Order: sequence, then structure tokens, then C-alpha cells
Amino acid sequence: MLLTLAGAVTSVVPFVAVAELARAMWPALTGGPINAAGAWRAVIIAGICLLVGFGAIGGAALIGHLADADLQLDIRQRMVAHLRRLPLGWFDARSSGEVKKAAQNDVAALHQLVAHAISEFTTAATVPVVAAAYLFWVDWRIGLICLAPMLITLVAYSVMMASGMDRYRAYNASVVRINAATIEYVHGIAVVKSFGQTGAAHERYSRETKGFVKIWADWTRQTIALESLIEVIASPVVVLAYLMGMSLWLVSAGAIEAVDTVPALVLGLGLTAPVMALGSSGQFLRDAAKARESLEAFFATPPMPQPTSPVQPQGTEVRAEDVSFSYGSAGLAPGAATQQDTDSDTTGGADAAAGLPHLALAGASASFAPGTLTALVGPSGSGKTTLARLIPRFYDATDGAVLHGGVDVRQVAAEELYGQVGFVFQDTYLLRASIRDNIRLAAPKAPPEAVERAAKAAQIHDRIMALPRGYDSVAGEDAHLSGGEAQRVMIARALVADAPVLVLDEATAFADPDSEAAIQDALSNLAAGRTVVVIAHRLHTITEADTILVLERGQIVQRGDHQTLLGQPGAYQRLWHSYSQARLAPGAAVSGKEQS
Repeated sequence: MLLTLAGAVTSVVPFVAVAELARAMWPALTGGPINAAGAWRAVIIAGICLLVGFGAIGGAALIGHLADADLQLDIRQRMVAHLRRLPLGWFDARSSGEVKKAAQNDVAALHQLVAHAISEFTTAATVPVVAAAYLFWVDWRIGLICLAPMLITLVAYSVMMASGMDRYRAYNASVVRINAATIEYVHGIAVVKSFGQTGAAHERYSRETKGFVKIWADWTRQTIALESLIEVIASPVVVLAYLMGMSLWLVSAGAIEAVDTVPALVLGLGLTAPVMALGSSGQFLRDAAKARESLEAFFATPPMPQPTSPVQPQGTEVRAEDVSFSYGSAGLAPGAATQQDTDSDTTGGADAAAGLPHLALAGASASFAPGTLTALVGPSGSGKTTLARLIPRFYDATDGAVLHGGVDVRQVAAEELYGQVGFVFQDTYLLRASIRDNIRLAAPKAPPEAVERAAKAAQIHDRIMALPRGYDSVAGEDAHLSGGEAQRVMIARALVADAPVLVLDEATAFADPDSEAAIQDALSNLAAGRTVVVIAHRLHTITEADTILVLERGQIVQRGDHQTLLGQPGAYQRLWHSYSQARLAPGAAVSGKEQS
């Protein structure tokens, strides 16, 4: 700001020097002597100020951009640190695009605020003050006529900005709606065409487009007259004509000398330029303000509390003791975090519609013994995924506790907990890195032989060796894997991690029959000797489970092995009957393993 202030002052001085030079040489027009000392003084001062001004403005711009770069680096580093402390469930409730917008777009939007706005506001405040002070020193009437265009421009801009705020908010909301309609239409075009609903999908897109056009047109009509008036008032040609006319009138009236019109024509012409510069940067500043609000909301998200004195778990038994959980109390939108656990036919759907917290679990208690396999089954919205995700502490229980080795997970250090619990979910994600690095993600120093052993156990080694560069092939570049193959890479990753407790969300739910058989074999290798919790969607895959927990509406309503539950009237018997009927229906997929 100090450098900008110096640059703004010294940028006015050369124009003052031009006016003073004219005043020093004016007597020559009437045959009088030239004020040589005054003329040389004006030239020297102008030259010095030009050099100082260039250096000050350049220095201010450099410091502003360096400060902006430091700020962006600092914010992004703080964001990464904050992301590491957030509950894993927070990411379930948000798309990667939302996180990217905050880290990239919102941070970048602050550039105008830090690198330019400070200089622009300082210049806009300083230049008119310095110029007006000199003009009033020459003659107060000259000062008044020169200030008039700038004051009129300021008032007109203020009126236009105040009247346009509601329109601006409506415009932003319309942009969000039309973007959503566009994405929905493009992404869903294959589906809507196949069901003959192209017209319905296009109708929404067309409706939002027309709404956007109407808002934009209304806003334009509201502001076009005033904006045009501002452009006319502040334009150099109009200001010059105005100053020449007023100067001629003052000279004709004998109020000022003809030489006094020079300062008005030289300095008065530039008084509106800083105001116009502020007006043109207004949109950038509004975007920066919205970005700041978005970032503040992100940093206000409470992190997952960490224990001040961590306790080491004793053993690998996992227990849920009278656990209740509500997504609303976890700071998540009802139904946002786990699609499997929220459906319109559950209490969660009604809660979401009413804006109330969604109670996903209510007093659930269970024990998961070392070396056993426990399956969680139930209809959509029953709470099975929520219970499974409380084990690796994706969220904290609203009531009750989840214990690892007799220790509440809230008292276990995050690094220790994630070293104890591995999880493989339906959604596969491979980093854009080599297949080897993808497999040893949890154990970066794992030797090549350990990686290959894990890949063989996961039934994916032969497929990797068929890639152009084998284990050095990069996912997304020269390694293009199917969903089932990517799932087996993730199983190999879990094998290398070697966590004693394993949480599995039915990894074969979207696999073709051949892949399902391979994945089931890989999972058998992965589960050996571990405490395994499986979220089951295909009931035939968990008939050999040691314990099956049946959930309905957030409560465990039955428990036992497959044969025991099948012989008891209740939820599991109904689920098995419905599942068996679906598998026997014509066209139902049957895996190669089932056929054998």
C-alpha cells in the first residue's frame, strides 16, 4: 500500500509538471521572458517522479503478486492439512468436484483481491485527492469543475451497484440451476432416450435456459441506461469537451486567466479513470468475496477429534456397544453420506424431507471376534453400511461406542487405527501411478516380491503381467483395467497393508460372472486369519459366515448363522426368499462359480 501510495502520488506529479511548465513558458506568447528556472525545475521533478513512480508501481505489483502466491500456497497447504483431519465420512457427502472447486477455483479467485484490489483502491483514492489538491491550489473554481464528472460517476456507480445486488444473487442461483440441468441432460441422455423421455429431460433444460435468459435480460434492461450514462459521462472525449467548455466560460467571464485552463485540461481529464477501473473490477471482487465465504465455511468444518493421550488397542476384537448414529448430528446432510443407508422407504427419507437429522442406527450392539467373518445384511436404508463405517471411524457414534481391542476408537490415534483396519468398498479408485505403487499404497516400502504375492493372492498377477510394462504400467495410461480387475488390485492393496481387521462392502456387487469368481477367491485369501466384517448384498456369498447380523431401520433384529436364521421366521427368511426368487427369475445373472 505504501509503494502504491508513492506510485500514485508520483504518477500525478508529471502532469502537474506539464501544467507548471506551460505556466512558466506562457509569457513567451506575449513576448515576455520565460521562467527558465521554473521550467527546468518542472522538467527535473517530472523526470525524477517518473523513475520513482515506475519503481514504486512495479515494486507494489511484485509484492502484491508474491503475497498472493504466498497466500494461495498457505491456504492450499492448510486445506490439505484440514482435509487430513476431517472425518472420512465427510468425503462421502461431497463430490470430488466440490473439493476441487474449493482448493483450486476458490483459492484462485482471491488473486484479484490480493494482487490487484489493494493497489486499485489505493490508486483510486490517492490520485483524485492529489490532483484535486493541486487544482484547488491553482483556483478553487478549476477544482470544482474538474471534480464534477468524477463525483457524478461515483454516485451513478453506487446507485447501479445497490440496485443490482438482488439481480446478481438471482443470476448466480440461475447459473447453478442451468449448470445442473445441463449436466443432468448430457449425462442422462442415453437413459432418457432409451425410455423415450428425451422430451421431458429437454424440457427442464429448456425451462432453466429460458429462466436464465429472462433474469439476464431483466438485469440488463435495469442497468443498461445507467451504465451507458456512466460510460458517456466518464469517457475522455466527453470529459475533455466539458472541461474545454467550462474553461472557456470561466476565461470569458474573467474569473481565471487563460493559462489556468492548462491544469484543468491536463489533470481533470484523468480523474474519472481510477473510478472506471474500480467499476470494471467489481465483478472480480464479488467473486473473490464469495470464494472467501466458501473457504471460511470449509475451514469452519470441525475436524475429527483426536485423543490427547492415545491408548493402544489390546487385541483385534471389535465391539459395538449400544451404538446410535444420526447423520444430522454428524454435520452431514441426511442421506448424503451413504446411499446404501438412505432410501425413501425408511425413516431417513421422511427425516430428510422434513429437514430433520436422519437416525441411521439406534442402539446397535455386536461383537466381531478375531478370525471370524460377520456379515451385515438388510434392506436398503437399514443401517448396515453405517455400522460398518463406524468401525474404521468414518464418523463418530452419536451415542454408545465402537471398541477396538477394548479401547474406544475415539481414544486410538488415527495412524494406529488405520493401520489396524483395512477396508475394500464397491467403488474402486486407482491413483494415476504405476500398478505397483497402487498396490503398495498403504506400505510404500513393501518389496517387489510382497507386491507380487499379494497380486497372485488377489487373482490379478497374470493380468498385470499382460500389461505393456507389467507392474510399472500406469493406471489410466497404459493400464486400462475393467471394474473387476481394478477391484482385485484394491484387494491386493489390502493384502499388502496386512491389517488385522477388515471391512468389506460387497466387492462383487457390480462384477460380471467371471470376475465375481476371481474376486471371491481373492477375498477368501484376504479374509484368512482376520476379523472380517462384510456388508452383503448378494446373500449367496455369505452363507458360510460365522455370524450374520440382520438390520432393519437402524436396529439389529436378528443374529446367527445362515442355517439358524433360515429356520426362523423373520427378516432374514424374507430377505432370502426374495433374493432366491430374484436369482431364479429368467435372465438373472449367475456366476461361473454358482454354475459349477
